[in-house]
Amino acid sequence: MIRSLHEMTEVATEEKARGHTIGFVPTMGYLHEGHARLIDECREEADVVIVSIFVNPLQFGPGEDFERYPRDEKRDSRIAENHGVDYLFLPAVEEMYPGNPSVSVHVLNRTSILCGKSRPGHFDGVVTVLAKLFHITKADMAYFGLKDAQQIAVVKGMVDDLNYPVMIRPVPTIREDDGLAKSSRNVYLTETERIEASQLIRSLQAGQQLIIDGEKNPANILNEVKKYIKKHTNGSIDYVELWSYPALKEVTTIDQPVIIAIAVNFSNARLIDNLILNHYGEMVTNPFQ
Repeated sequence: MIRSLHEMTEVATEEKARGHTIGFVPTMGYLHEGHARLIDECREEADVVIVSIFVNPLQFGPGEDFERYPRDEKRDSRIAENHGVDYLFLPAVEEMYPGNPSVSVHVLNRTSILCGKSRPGHFDGVVTVLAKLFHITKADMAYFGLKDAQQIAVVKGMVDDLNYPVMIRPVPTIREDDGLAKSSRNVYLTETERIEASQLIRSLQAGQQLIIDGEKNPANILNEVKKYIKKHTNGSIDYVELWSYPALKEVTTIDQPVIIAIAVNFSNARLIDNLILNHYGEMVTNPFQ
């Protein structure tokens, strides 16, 4: 377990000097099976596995759940050890942001839609912390779950535009037995909401089926998804959107890979989910290939 930026950088530099490849899994902790899958994928490919646990205040807006975001360091450490993590990096906020910054990272594209629309500045906070973490860990590969598909698209844009020597590895969304996407925020759901939340993936699959059946009009697909959510849950729809992926541009007809993405508010949790599909409606597991 490492808490110091200086120590983490020294360790990573030593590993690179030995000729080892470094795989990196950035997390905000409260690890679950989705994180474990990322770690396992990293373990298969990299010589050295580094996992960071850092609840990043820069990506939380006013009134969001930074203070109550679930934290359990002992449990996280146990899960990391069980999955073969070589180095667990747990910096404090004061360690990551010791003073007023002289430089900020600002995202220009891919952020005015989906989660970025209702969370201004969120992705600036994401890329700022990742810019630091990529440097600190000397990562060759970084692993992200496709549940946060907009985040991956934004991070891939940063890596490409700023020529980071980091390969972004997307990993398919890990789900509960009933289809609900794994999330640290699922613990906030009431028993009734937890049952309803399992219908979110089915709303996306209803849209997918339309594409499989030959529907090319995005508006018809989105209407079907919205109708399904309203019929089967009491959640409040934040958004139901369809864009090209990973460019996240407007689509007028389904003739390229697209993402159907949703966000639904329950009483104490905002859940997101998505499907990335080709123009035949088939799942796309690696949009960067």
